[in-house]
Amino acid sequence: MPESVELTDLYSAIEGTAQVMGVACSRAQVWPVLTAYQHVMAPAVISFRAQTGPRGIGDLDCRWTMLPKDLDPYAVALSAGLTTETDHPVGTLPGEIHRQFPVNGYGFDFGVAGGFKKTWSFFDAAAPHSVAALGDLPSMPRSVSENLEFFARHGLADLVNTVGIDYAKRTVNLYFARPSAEAFAPEGIQAILRDAGMSAASEELLHFSEQAFGVYTTMSWDSSKVERVTFAARTVDPLGLPVDMDPSLQRLVKEAPYDTTGRQFVYGISATPKGEAHKIQSYYQWHDRVVSMLEPVDA
Repeated sequence: MPESVELTDLYSAIEGTAQVMGVACSRAQVWPVLTAYQHVMAPAVISFRAQTGPRGIGDLDCRWTMLPKDLDPYAVALSAGLTTETDHPVGTLPGEIHRQFPVNGYGFDFGVAGGFKKTWSFFDAAAPHSVAALGDLPSMPRSVSENLEFFARHGLADLVNTVGIDYAKRTVNLYFARPSAEAFAPEGIQAILRDAGMSAASEELLHFSEQAFGVYTTMSWDSSKVERVTFAARTVDPLGLPVDMDPSLQRLVKEAPYDTTGRQFVYGISATPKGEAHKIQSYYQWHDRVVSMLEPVDA
């Protein structure tokens, strides 16, 4: 298939953004991913994502979401040789989700350095699913079903609207659709983190979460615990958020090789047993149909 102008422009943006972030970019690594999914580039919401801490060192993620529901990004990655078959449950979980639950759309992540990494399965925002139903899937980490009481105590048990699967790190993210405002209040946040075995939230996290639209948890096959709890907020002015933004994340805002003025960003703070980490998504290609999914709970 001949190269499209849009795909060439996207590669140039990836290469330039990687340079800004100090990440080596290889066309041989990136171009096969772009060509494998180029037929769904037009409807995709495309963003660049960076984070602080050990998980963010040496890579820049490119994220495509809102892909058509007739496209399974993991199947595409396998057929294009972007990832390999595995006998780990992470490889069979996508198929189980897609057979058991109606999926409205998909997404995937690839790292400029790390290659294909993650997929997302998006459910109908108006009809989220229960943690218990997802926990019953044979390939789902047992940590999901073992924490049902945790999710119930914090009003999250029946609100799963997205499942993220990280094939490289072998973790699962459960995203929750519009939790109650209490979940984002200081007492609610502290209760969630305390119950998950995390350190108390910083004042920065408590203040930031007043603007949050969502919360998600990270689970793995190797632990019975909730590994991370992340709160996220959408903004067109990330430098105006009540956070002490790391210089590396500021570069993505200030020096990206495309105009970020008036563009959308999603900023997140993750609580972990080792402290808090920050992350930011800068949207390169945006579609207004996702706005309702990223509104704060009191909007």
